[in-house]
Amino acid sequence: MERSILDSIGMEIVGVMSPVSICMLLVVVLVSGLSPPSSSIDSSSSSPATAATLVYLESPSDPPAEKLVGALLNAAVFVALVTAVTFLLVLLYYYNFTGFLKAYMRFSAFFVLASMGGSILVSFLRRFSLPLDAPSALLLIFNFSVIGFLSVFSNAVPILVRQSYMVALAIIVAAWFTKLPEWTTWILLVALAIYDLAAVLCPRGPLRILLNLASSRDEELPALIYESRPTVSNHSESSVELQPQASTRSNPNPNPNSDPRQTVSSRQSFSSSTEADESIIEIQNHAETYPLVSTERGRDQPERSWSDLSSSLGFSEQDNELESTRGIRLGLGDFIFYSVLVGRAAMYDLMTVYACFIAILSGLGFTLILLSIYRHALPALPVSITLGVVFYFLTRLVLEPFVVGASMSLVMF
Repeated sequence: MERSILDSIGMEIVGVMSPVSICMLLVVVLVSGLSPPSSSIDSSSSSPATAATLVYLESPSDPPAEKLVGALLNAAVFVALVTAVTFLLVLLYYYNFTGFLKAYMRFSAFFVLASMGGSILVSFLRRFSLPLDAPSALLLIFNFSVIGFLSVFSNAVPILVRQSYMVALAIIVAAWFTKLPEWTTWILLVALAIYDLAAVLCPRGPLRILLNLASSRDEELPALIYESRPTVSNHSESSVELQPQASTRSNPNPNPNSDPRQTVSSRQSFSSSTEADESIIEIQNHAETYPLVSTERGRDQPERSWSDLSSSLGFSEQDNELESTRGIRLGLGDFIFYSVLVGRAAMYDLMTVYACFIAILSGLGFTLILLSIYRHALPALPVSITLGVVFYFLTRLVLEPFVVGASMSLVMF
């Protein structure tokens, strides 16, 4: 009996959905706890001036047409800035400024944890009237930020600590994004989902180029990425990815007295002739890239591991080490915008929060299944954001009036 796709990637799906669920839940709690009791979704007077509101700052008294046009302009400018910055990162990475990029990422993590996280901590202390002196608060924020600074791109830090700080960064940034005006938030989410789709899948997309560069150099991508499991080697992808796991079975030489060169030649012939329909293996520039795309095997055909193939081609096991312990990687931006969506829904009603939460997890699960089928990096935003936005407005405009009307009329169903 053949194993299903869900059996093979079940642990990886749980390893990604659990931190995403925790991140969204904590953002909802944070937004609900820090929001003033009299606030509503239309109160945009305290919206901060950010890169997402450079063109138009929404006001509750503006007509809907003006809000729509202004939100579209804000989203266009923000996506253009993100695209320009991403191409700049690609240019720096192309010219081997990897050290500068990692230092910039560490500084960004420290800045977010210290300034934005500290501001959230002060708001939390004021909201609940918790006593804490200034020196203790500064020491707490400084220690928290320094550990986060050290955990980025550091293999010496335990994987659980690194994962926790990635989730903390997503929570802090998402909590700030929920302060944007309502119309700008929804249009921006849709625009970013479209941008993510183009940037990852288009041949000349910035994220696609960055992935190809990192894969060709066999280097870790200098970006804030959540890893579901610790990695063995330094391959890196973006958004969401799943690497095929290596088989642990060995394929020793059946005839130890035979010439090793004949063995290598026969294995090369075997791999090029009889295994063409089983897997596609690209070896470019002296083993710089090794994308493996597995297809369905026959029941009577033997399964060959990557270690067998690498040894038959004359490459050392250290150079061709497959990431057998590598799970699914999810970009930090995906955590942020998932949480922004449910955080914005939390400003309206808990019913919309439940609907958006289920929609996002359903979209992420569907994306992970597609990932296990196509075996290359896929954008994680489009499906989940589309389902989340659709379910939010369906719940707000259709489901909630129906449920409230039925409850008021004492109709039980």
